[in-house]
Amino acid sequence: MEMSLNTVTVKEKWGLSECIEGCARHGIPGISPWRDVLQAMGVDRAAKQIRDAGLAVSGLCRGGMFPAADAAGRAAAIEDNLRAIDEAHTIGAACLVMVCGGLPPGSKDLPGARAMVRDGLAAIMPAARAAGVTIALEPLHPMTCADRSVLSTLGQALDLCDEFGAGMGVALDVYHVWWDPQLAAQIQRAGSRIAAFHVCDWKVPTLDTVFDRGIPGEGCIDIPAIRQMVEAQGYGSFAEVEILSKHWWQQDPEQVLPLLKERHAAAV
Repeated sequence: MEMSLNTVTVKEKWGLSECIEGCARHGIPGISPWRDVLQAMGVDRAAKQIRDAGLAVSGLCRGGMFPAADAAGRAAAIEDNLRAIDEAHTIGAACLVMVCGGLPPGSKDLPGARAMVRDGLAAIMPAARAAGVTIALEPLHPMTCADRSVLSTLGQALDLCDEFGAGMGVALDVYHVWWDPQLAAQIQRAGSRIAAFHVCDWKVPTLDTVFDRGIPGEGCIDIPAIRQMVEAQGYGSFAEVEILSKHWWQQDPEQVLPLLKERHAAAV
């Protein structure tokens, strides 16, 4: 399984153009931009530079964030997701990763927020199918349920995939799913609907549950075991290294990328 660099891994030091150049220079064949750096560079310019560098785009991060306090906010989220679909299509992304969103400010209505996610997905799926962009639902660890994603398990994501059918899959990030006692069964259930595979590690102790991810091999996740489960379902695309870390953000990417390649070979 080849390596792809998620640009958030070096976000404090490099913009998207530098990430593209760095991947080409260090022999990393895939890249996955976040939308902020993509928009800062310009979508068309980025698409050309990615193509010229010979890189594959393993995904675009991120769509989603559907729940909102009022109808205007929900409509704005849908419009933003339609733009994200266009961006993913333009850069040739294998999928658009969905972080679906947490509770609206001040709300305690978890079923209501989940209904907003479902309604938002229903609104964008026709456009995604027309553009040929796979919508990859990424379940996030339950610790993020209030503020980032009311979609907490692979099972929940697959329930939505069952409902919506063609054009929808899952993005499996080991950081968010490694703890799930149903993981093996749900990966088998996912089958060919695995659209993305993200790797990093859970450090012990973890100093920040969002911004203290480890590089593969630095923590307690059995990444090779999860990789084997994913490959057994026919997934043969990239292992996308996505590390949100205040520590690693301060390091020189010219040193970080070779280390990631080394850890990818040894611990993924």
